[in-house]
Amino acid sequence: MASHKHKFWVVVVVGIIVSTTTAFCQDIPDSSYLPVNLGPKVNGLYDDILPVIAPDGLTLYFCRSHAPENIGGGRQDIWYSEMEPDGGWSEARNIGIPLNNRENNYLMSITPDGNTIIIGDSYTDPKVQARSIAISRRTVDGWSIPQPITIKNFYNNNRFGEYSLSNNGKTLFMAIERTDTRGGKDLYVSFRENDTTWSEPVNLGPTINSLAHEVTPFIASDDMSLYFSSDGKGGYGAFDVFVSRRQDTTWFNWSEPENLGPTINSSAWDLYYTIPAAGDFAYYVSYNNTYGAGDIFKIRLPKKFRPRAVVLVVGKVLNKKTGEPIEADIFYEVLPRGGESGRARSTPATGKYKIALPLGLKYGFRASAPGFISINDNLDLTQLKEYTQIERNLYLVPIEEGSVAPLNNIFFDYGKADVRSESFPELDRVASMLMEAPSMEIEIGGHTDDRGGDAYNQRLSAARAKNCATYIVDRWKIETKRIKPAGYGESKPVATNETDEGRQQNRRVEVVILKQ
Repeated sequence: MASHKHKFWVVVVVGIIVSTTTAFCQDIPDSSYLPVNLGPKVNGLYDDILPVIAPDGLTLYFCRSHAPENIGGGRQDIWYSEMEPDGGWSEARNIGIPLNNRENNYLMSITPDGNTIIIGDSYTDPKVQARSIAISRRTVDGWSIPQPITIKNFYNNNRFGEYSLSNNGKTLFMAIERTDTRGGKDLYVSFRENDTTWSEPVNLGPTINSLAHEVTPFIASDDMSLYFSSDGKGGYGAFDVFVSRRQDTTWFNWSEPENLGPTINSSAWDLYYTIPAAGDFAYYVSYNNTYGAGDIFKIRLPKKFRPRAVVLVVGKVLNKKTGEPIEADIFYEVLPRGGESGRARSTPATGKYKIALPLGLKYGFRASAPGFISINDNLDLTQLKEYTQIERNLYLVPIEEGSVAPLNNIFFDYGKADVRSESFPELDRVASMLMEAPSMEIEIGGHTDDRGGDAYNQRLSAARAKNCATYIVDRWKIETKRIKPAGYGESKPVATNETDEGRQQNRRVEVVILKQ
């Protein structure tokens, strides 16, 4: 299936490039909007097609056809190149086994952390299971053996299918043909139920799908902007690229798709655009002025058609006690409502992680690994307007007697002891830790800075600690004797009280493990 699919799309890409280049030259004379070849380190003498840019814009994956270096002797393999400090690209390398085998191999999506990919399923015997996609995760030794994912009641009456995984890792878009399809192929959505199982595909409906074909979906890092191609909505050529914006928290209410216009769409076939989290460039393939056959180019996107801005949070997951990197899951949630909004995973060897967070909301995020207490962090993105990259390390505290873990997502109004609702998800996780370890006993300690009198600060910190403990006991029915509230006022600072930043660190709530 992959082989026929890619032969088909090579023809498509030829149509994209010649006409698209002309359109940009005619309509936008500004040289910054002209296509740029990524150069001979990426592009070789053979077909370099189907690019997928990592959300951070630093790694480019693509499919190379007919190269003698390919595994299996000339079939299509996954290759990759990394951006160098000067903005150029490194010499392209074959990604190797187990991702490449004697079948046609191609990558479809990569998560913001760069540690999970979905690829064309060339690893399953089609006699045993219908091929859809497979998933692979980065390990200390490289990529894991791809494992086919199970999509409930999956079938595709078309021999071609395209897929795109959302930034939050929980939503999968697909272009397939089923009994309820309106035209040749429609766009569908499926939701992750656990690590290996996804819900039955649901048609996105008539706002998105025409009576013809909708193909090559791409959901941007904002989890709001859906790019796809259609030959049933009118436009400039056989297939044009459109964008539709999600209108609410569901995945079924979309704006009327908007044609990206003649600067993107040509009189031929326009498909397979891929966009990094910054949203400034699209990557695609051209057969015009190339080093060999098809080459990969990039082109600047008009601001009107860019995804909504996100923040890319980068950092490491570290053992708070030893400073060593930890392989961990990273979860993020919207405050105050809580609940998992998305997840990522840190790189096993380095502990590095990345998550992309859409603007306009407040978030809590944390790392989680067996045997450790999470130290949560939070970000207020309600005031930011443009793409930004923020560095934040996440720490894990070993679960052992005497360990101290700050609860960073506990919030109070100034001078008051009432626990604000944004704090509940953090306290719920403390309760979960206690329920998983029935013999564990903890102290919840309240601390202040040195502003105000000693007695006042001690009373305030004690009241805050007590209210945190009361919430856990009342909400989760934890035995009172297992949680000891304590107020320390200003007596145990962890930073200077001479600066606003230091005082903020001193105003805290901590968990101390008294007994495992």
